[in-house]
Amino acid sequence: MINEHKNGLNPSKIKADVKDIVNIITPEQIGDLTNLFQLYHSGMNEFGTKLENLDAEFHTRLDYNPIHHMESRMKDVTSLYNKMNKKDISFTTDAIKKNIFDLAGIRVVTNYIDDIEAIESSLLKQDDVTLIRRKDYVNNPKESGYRSLHLILTVPVFQSDGPYEIPVEIQIRTVGMDMWASLEHKLKYKTNSNPELVKQYSNDLIGYAEELTQIEQNMQIIHKNIR
Repeated sequence: MINEHKNGLNPSKIKADVKDIVNIITPEQIGDLTNLFQLYHSGMNEFGTKLENLDAEFHTRLDYNPIHHMESRMKDVTSLYNKMNKKDISFTTDAIKKNIFDLAGIRVVTNYIDDIEAIESSLLKQDDVTLIRRKDYVNNPKESGYRSLHLILTVPVFQSDGPYEIPVEIQIRTVGMDMWASLEHKLKYKTNSNPELVKQYSNDLIGYAEELTQIEQNMQIIHKNIR
């Protein structure tokens, strides 16, 4: 069974968040933005169902669940506006569709390293899924030590006026990679600690990432052997 943490669609929150940028957005745009969020939320749900079905199939056929848990989220309006403003992109629904591919996202946390490839391969075999972008930080980690597979995939979402191809960011990483990334994120963005201490711990995390990878590889070998 997948333990899924969802950041559901909340139209009231979307409209409340808009108050921070109310001077540059019209009431009509607020409605368009809410509709857009609903559409992308539906795309996120489509992938959530696909992933749940894949995990159930693995359990039925192989008596094994590759997915430890999933977390889904919609980018909040303020961070969306800040991202577009930083890129000097006008804050319109058309511009969002053309330039923003992580409005909706799912983080898939697997038990072992090989599960990452298994999940990716299974998703890409589905006829209605299209790969838009792939960044492999598992085999090519960032300088900080960060490891994860980032995919931008599209899936058709059927509305009353027809189908729409909706992009969703899918991040796939192991439990160990997720634990490491959560700590690094907190260290970088969620702390008021002494900068020298942050620098020291950041350097330590680079080494820990390599150690963690070796440990996960060894545990995967044990897992394969006992199966």
